[in-house]
Amino acid sequence: MREQRMVPEASPDSYYGRPIIKPPTWKTPDVPLYLFLGGLAGASAVLAEGAAVTGRPDLERVARVAASAGAGLGTVALIHDLHRPERFLNMLRVLKPTSPLSVGSWILAPFSGLSAAAAASDLTGRLPRLGRAAGMGATALGPALATYTAALLANTAVPAWHDAHRELPFVFAGSGATAAGGLACMFTPTDQAGPARRMLAAGALVELAASERLTSRLGMVGEPYREGRPGRLMKAARVLTAVGGTAALLAGGRSRTVSTVAGAACVAASVLTRFGIFEAGMASARDPKYTVEPQRERLRARAAQAASTMAG
Repeated sequence: MREQRMVPEASPDSYYGRPIIKPPTWKTPDVPLYLFLGGLAGASAVLAEGAAVTGRPDLERVARVAASAGAGLGTVALIHDLHRPERFLNMLRVLKPTSPLSVGSWILAPFSGLSAAAAASDLTGRLPRLGRAAGMGATALGPALATYTAALLANTAVPAWHDAHRELPFVFAGSGATAAGGLACMFTPTDQAGPARRMLAAGALVELAASERLTSRLGMVGEPYREGRPGRLMKAARVLTAVGGTAALLAGGRSRTVSTVAGAACVAASVLTRFGIFEAGMASARDPKYTVEPQRERLRARAAQAASTMAG
């Protein structure tokens, strides 16, 4: 005869209404904007060097300025979230390879200086060799700047971020490339914007594929990316990315108006992606089921595996 339960099975409720994990204290819009600006700046540095190599001075200038401005504004957003500037400086005292925030600070600081020097040289025409060397240094750091924030989010206990550690770097890399290419399409003559359009299209493909993979693989933990306000932001971002990327690739080279509108759509999509990912993570941290249910699934899977081993 089956033994009767003396107490009901526990439900995924928090203790006295409190979340099981403490949501991050990061603020909106500071952190989502920092995530966006870092991706824009890093990808723009790569685009600028490509423009320099292929002899596209207008595209190079736009991308150099975008890289410098993105890094500068991103630093302002980060410091504002930290409340005191000295906190950012304290993070530079020691490099901790195990801390994404520490590594990111050591990427952001030199990138900001190098990208600013490259942009200043391009705009003034002075010290071109030093400016080019600074630009190459910024280019070397660009991919890391565009993607390290994905590791920063995935390194937390927030379910929607932590469980998406495989896809987030690709989402961020694609989103950064889409934003950099889109911004360059807005301000560069169409005859020089070919690399920007190709970067935009490639970034859109990577971002859309990685986002689809993220939501399908995470299952229940991926619900915040599909539902509520974060879901609406992510859906709008996907639509803008697909429409802007297609328009830029097919007609952007023939029409400056199409190139500008498509670029603006992709920049807006990148912003919405970062806000959507940020808010999805915060929503998953507030709801205890996203912490408890995956743990139960893992326990059930282990129990089933143990039973199968014993039976065999």
